Amino acid sequence: MSRIDELFTRKQNNILNVYCTAGFPHLESTMAVMKALANSGADMIELGMPYSDPLADGPVIQASSTRALANGMTIAKLFEQIGDLRKTGSAGGLEDLPVLLMGYMNPVLQFGFEKFCAQSKKAGIDGLILPDLPIYEFETEYGNIIKKYGLDFVFLVTPETSDERIRKLDELSSGFLYAVSSSSTTGKDKNFSEQAAYFKKLKDMHLKNPVLVGFGIKDRESFQTACAYANGAIIGTAFIKALDKEGEIDKAVKNFLETII
Repeated sequence: MSRIDELFTRKQNNILNVYCTAGFPHLESTMAVMKALANSGADMIELGMPYSDPLADGPVIQASSTRALANGMTIAKLFEQIGDLRKTGSAGGLEDLPVLLMGYMNPVLQFGFEKFCAQSKKAGIDGLILPDLPIYEFETEYGNIIKKYGLDFVFLVTPETSDERIRKLDELSSGFLYAVSSSSTTGKDKNFSEQAAYFKKLKDMHLKNPVLVGFGIKDRESFQTACAYANGAIIGTAFIKALDKEGEIDKAVKNFLETII
């Protein structure tokens, strides 16, 4: 059983997945931020690989990526940093916490797709989120490589996704299904009461995978609203803002997570 499956078996509700950008706020911050998240109550970490031209990221996460790239972050550097991710004694609470890499296909293809998957497996990464990988390419070329290295792959659905396509993406996904709260970039203010019908539809579809809601989750209220309809939620922009505002990483992470859980 994968670490992601084990988490959802052990805890079906109120799963908190936190997004952080590798190499932000400083190049060598990656592991410090992840350890602080593990020790402050996060259930899962979505580690963003900075990219100069992201499709779905709002201005805050884009700015964190720009800064990380300026700091010198690369995929090769990332794998160097997370080499001891699962090493007992040095992992700092990360030994069993599910970690996914989130990013875009261009830098992954430049690095080499199979090499990327192999390095992910070696580092102890549990799954991948690559929003611009189309279904056809996943089914015909990349999916088998991802499965070869035992990685989960998470697809995204939106309120505009047809029921047929939702079921297809659920069938192809493993680990969980990422329910984007609305068709916009990250960080936009959302009125989740307006999304209730969409969230309820997903819940009533009895999908194969657990569902986590992302985009616009920023505080305890929005987190709890998402959790009323799904297995949990993903917080990104609000966390990046908090991390940027507070100088000391452990304090920033602890203080922020205390406002959510």
